[in-house]
Amino acid sequence: MSNAKKIGVLAMQGAFHKHCEMIERLGHFSCQVRTSEDLLTCDALIIPGGESTVMSKLITRNNLLDIIIHRANNGMPIFGTCAGLILLASNVVAFELPLLRLLDVTVERNAYGRQLESFEANLEIKGMTEPLRGIFIRAPKIIHLSDEVEVLAAFDGDPVLVRQGNILGATFHPELTDDTRVHEFFLSMLAQ
Repeated sequence: MSNAKKIGVLAMQGAFHKHCEMIERLGHFSCQVRTSEDLLTCDALIIPGGESTVMSKLITRNNLLDIIIHRANNGMPIFGTCAGLILLASNVVAFELPLLRLLDVTVERNAYGRQLESFEANLEIKGMTEPLRGIFIRAPKIIHLSDEVEVLAAFDGDPVLVRQGNILGATFHPELTDDTRVHEFFLSMLAQ
C-alpha cells in the first residue's frame, strides 16, 4: 500500500499486539514503541489497555512522557483505549502518578467494577450506521468533560468514545473484536 502509515503501539504492557494486528489488517505498518527513538519514526500512536499505574511508571521510566506530549502538541494523532484513555486524561480520580493530560476529561478508574463485572454492549457510534460491539474490561468511566471534547458514543448516558482534536479515547477495547471501524476512524484522523 503506497500510502501506508507507520502506527506506533505503546508496547510495555497490555494487549498491544491486538492493536498491531488490527493496524496491519487495515494495510498499515505497526511499530512496537518502547523508547522515544521508536516513537520518533511513527505517524500516530496507540496507547493500549493494561494497568494504568504500571503503564504510567513505565512511560516515565522510559522517558516517553515528554516526547508523547510534544508529538501530540505538534498534531500527531493518539488513540488511547481503557488504561490508555486514563493516561491521556487531564484528571483521574485518586491517581497521583504522571498523566499525559492531552484529553480534557476526568476519569474514574475501574468504575464499572473489577474483572468479574466486565461486560459487552452494542454501541451507537456517531457516523456509523450499524452498532459496534464494545468490550468493557475493568473499564474506566468519563465523569466530566470539557466543551472541547466531542462525544462519539455513549453507554447508559456516559461517554465511552470521545475525541478532542487529534486525540481519540475509548473506555472499551475495540481491538478485541473483528470490527475494524474504530481503528479506521482513528487512521482517518491522519489525513485531517
